[in-house]
Formats: sequence, structure tokens, C-alpha cells
Amino acid sequence: MEKAAVAALEDIKARDIVVLKVGHLSSLFERLIIASADSTRQVKALADNVREKLKALGYPVLSVEGEDSGEWVLVDLGAIVVHVMQPTIRQYYNLEELWDHPEPKRPHARKKAAQARPAAV
Repeated sequence: MEKAAVAALEDIKARDIVVLKVGHLSSLFERLIIASADSTRQVKALADNVREKLKALGYPVLSVEGEDSGEWVLVDLGAIVVHVMQPTIRQYYNLEELWDHPEPKRPHARKKAAQARPAAV
């Protein structure tokens, strides 16, 4: 689904496409895709292309928000949420800063795994 969404954005020349893994931050979705467009017309066309391409592949499109204004359109695909934004809106809301936090490392899991291994003879 992620590759299909990115390909749909690339088809209509989206700029600065970013894919963020956010499953560790939210139980609502696993990935966030953010892309920029140069005009309201392109924002709407990109969101529409994502919706149509993924529907054609059999993926559910739960909702689309923001098509009226065309400055920021959100396409909810369930496990993935796609944001298509004009650059000024993208810079103002700075979703990358809000969501781009790596999953914390779990040192306890490594220790337990090392303890569970049999000693070399």
C-alpha cells in the first residue's frame, strides 16, 4: 500500500515526499506520507490520484478531508494517512517535526535474548 501511494504521488509530480513510520507513536495508523504540491489544483489532483489508484488496487479509502480548500488534503487509508500540502502550509504545521521520532531501542530485549542463548562450548 505504501509503494502504491508513493507511486500515485510521483505520477503527478509531488515534491518532497516523506514516509514516516509512526506505529510506535499512534495506534491509529502505521505510516504517515507527506508530500508537497505547487497549487491548489495540484493538491487536489494528487489526493484524487492516490484515492483512485489505491481503490483500483482494492485498498480501502476511509475518507478524504480538505478538498474544498485545496491547501491541505488528507487521504485516510487506514494503516496509512497521506497528507498533500502546499509548501507554506507544510512549513507552518511542520508535521515532520511532530511525527518523525524513531522508535526507542529496547535494551532489555537485547539482554534477555543474550541470556537465553546457550553458551558456546
